[in-house]
Amino acid sequence: MAVGFVLITTEPGKEVAVRDAVSQFDCVTGQWIVFGIHDLFVKVEAEDEAELTRCIVKEVRSVSGIAETRTLIGTEI
Repeated sequence: MAVGFVLITTEPGKEVAVRDAVSQFDCVTGQWIVFGIHDLFVKVEAEDEAELTRCIVKEVRSVSGIAETRTLIGTEI
């Protein structure tokens, strides 16, 4: 199982619309509107890193209203 977190900065006033849009993707297992530098914190999960990358790049980052993303992918040490 691959796990990642996407920190999203939205265009002004688009926080709820972006949250609602990303929540429709199967790989998104949690989403929270937050205060601070970023507007939305999204947890994504997939069977492997290739599928996780596809989900982040092709689905999450394609949502209208996103101004910037930062992605953190978990690893085992």
